[in-house]
Parts: sequence; C-alpha cells; structure tokens
Amino acid sequence: MDRTTRHWIAAATLSLTAVAAHAQIRIASLQELSGTGATVGTNFKNGMDLAIKEINGAGGILGKKIEVTHSDTQSNPGVAKGLAQKAVDDDVLAVFGPGFSGSMIVSMNETKRAQIPNFTGAEAAAITQQGNPYVYRSSFGQQTSMPKIARYMAQNLKAKTVAVIYVNNDFGKGGRDMVTKSLSEMGVKVVADISTDAGKLDFAAPVLQAKQSNADVIFVYTNEEEAARALRELRKQGVTKPIVGETVLTSQKVIELAGDAANGAIGHVGLTVDAPIPTMRAFRAKFEKEYKYIPDHNGIKGYTSVYVFKAALEKAGKIDRAALAKAMKGLSVSAAKEPGVLMDVTYDDKGDLDRESFLTEVKNGKQEVKEVLPALGKKPS
Repeated sequence: MDRTTRHWIAAATLSLTAVAAHAQIRIASLQELSGTGATVGTNFKNGMDLAIKEINGAGGILGKKIEVTHSDTQSNPGVAKGLAQKAVDDDVLAVFGPGFSGSMIVSMNETKRAQIPNFTGAEAAAITQQGNPYVYRSSFGQQTSMPKIARYMAQNLKAKTVAVIYVNNDFGKGGRDMVTKSLSEMGVKVVADISTDAGKLDFAAPVLQAKQSNADVIFVYTNEEEAARALRELRKQGVTKPIVGETVLTSQKVIELAGDAANGAIGHVGLTVDAPIPTMRAFRAKFEKEYKYIPDHNGIKGYTSVYVFKAALEKAGKIDRAALAKAMKGLSVSAAKEPGVLMDVTYDDKGDLDRESFLTEVKNGKQEVKEVLPALGKKPS
C-alpha cells in the first residue's frame, strides 16, 4: 500500500468518525455533584444515565444515540453559569440542570441566549415566570405545589396558625413566599417566619422560635441535610404539633439521615417511588438494581426528563433545537404510550407541567402515600 492510499484511508476513517460523532444526540448535564446539593445532583444524574442506557439500548431516538457530558456545578451559581456557557460553546442539543434554583436562574440566561432547550428539576416559581421559552421543568413549580400543601394544612389539619422554617436561598425564599401567600388566602396566619442558612448545622434556635410561637403546624422548607437536622431538633425539643413540608421533608434521603425523628412528618410530593403506580414501582426496581440504593424524587426527575425529551423529539420528527422547543409547548405524554415518563404529563406554554401528585407521611422509617391528588387539568389521551 503506497503512502497516498494510506493517507486516503486515514482521511476517510477520520471523516467517518466525525460523521458518527455528529450522528449522536449530544446533551449536557449540569448537576450539583458536590457541595450542599450533592444528593440532589447525584440522584438526578443517575436517573438520567439509567434512562439514556435504556433508550440507547432500544435504538436511540429517531435512530440516533444520546451522548451525555456530566459536569459538576459544585452547588455554586457562578460555576453553573460558566458550565452553561461551555455547553453553549459545545453546541449541544439540550441542557439538563442545574437542580438548585439559584444556579438555574443565572445559568438559564446563557441557554436562553443560545436558544437551547433547558430541562430542570429546580422548583423556584421565578424560573418559569420570567418568560423563558426554552426552559422546562421535570417537577412542579412552587406556584403549583404550595397551594396544594397549604390547602391540606388549612382544611385537613384545621390549622389557624403556622410557623415557617425556610432556607435563605432562591429555592427557600420562593417556597416561603408562595406558601405564605397560599395560607393567607385560606385565612391561615403565619405567626413565625424563620430564615435559616444553607448548610446550617444547629437548629436549636429556629426550632425553639417555632415552638414558642405555639403555631398549630410547623412547616419546614429546606434542603435535605438541613431538613433532617431540623426534624431531629424538633423531636429533641419535644414538639408534638404536626410537622409538614413539600417534597424534601419526607424524601428518602431525609428519612435516612433523620432516622426515627422523621416518623410522623407529612409532605406533599410531586414524585415518589412509593407511589401505588406500576410504572413507578418498576422504575424503583431498575434503579435499585443499577445503583444499589433507593432513589428519591430527584432520581425520578432525571429519569423522566430524558423520556420527556425523547417524546418531544419524536413528536418533532427531527433532531433540531427549534423543533424540540416547539414540540415542548403544550406537549402531552401518556405513560401508556411512553412508560418512561412514569405518569401522564402535560406541559403548558411556560414550561410548567401538570400531573398527579401525592400526600405522604413517614411511618416506621418509610414514606407512605396517604392520598393521590389529581392533576389540575385533564389527562392526556
């Protein structure tokens, strides 16, 4: 073989490699893999990877395989913004994350400018209220979830007064604002408004303040590790009033960290592997087999977000950012047709979703579903 022939073969091989690489569906995952959000980000990442493994094993999307690059935001908004800029430079089809609301709020400006679809598990109401046409949630926003749990406190627990303990960041402040507003509309007074720092270790003072308010219910809205510490301190100080939260308070990680102190805690959750739904139970079994632990709601968010992405691309009929963004508007996906979404789900024009949710209580160290709450709108056909 002469030199010219060898060069031609080498060039052809490089060309084929480039074509093969281009044939992949390239996405970027920006998650909190270290720092205060490590539990959130690791669960989301693992859920994504499980979904990608399944989808690629079944032939991919429209005949193309998904290729994901995971990056660690370090639970830092500045780092998240830089990683979003890199994802834009890498010309990815879509970005998944971050999961922390503060990081999402700053990083989504970068993906918006590049018109890159951005899927997130972040829950702050402000994320979809800014009119960003390229952002889509994999969980309820606070404007949807907080009225549900406020209604439960007012109607089921007959609360007239509530003490609110919240984490002082975008996530916590957004939730505090929405639950306070919802409670007020139902005639319930917030008698203690208690701010705590992210990563706080000692909850003795906040719990004492809540206890001394003599509120009918104590509402806890913090990150996982802080929620567990708050529960332990509430039990230590002998608080017997109902302890209520939203999503995080009764999550698997909090139960593991808080131990017996978690028993009796009540929470509204948009997603739980303990839901009495066959698709959810099947997901839990697959996740546990793959990663050797029980996933929390963030694992479900990561898994379902990839399957929603798949459904939208298949609806669009082509691998294209603009077509993907257009397909996401008003998208309805039935779990009967796409089991990977786990529950029927519908998206509105703001990127917020609607589906069933659950009221849960921790009993004997396990999260139990007390009630299935229906979707606000009609189910997809």
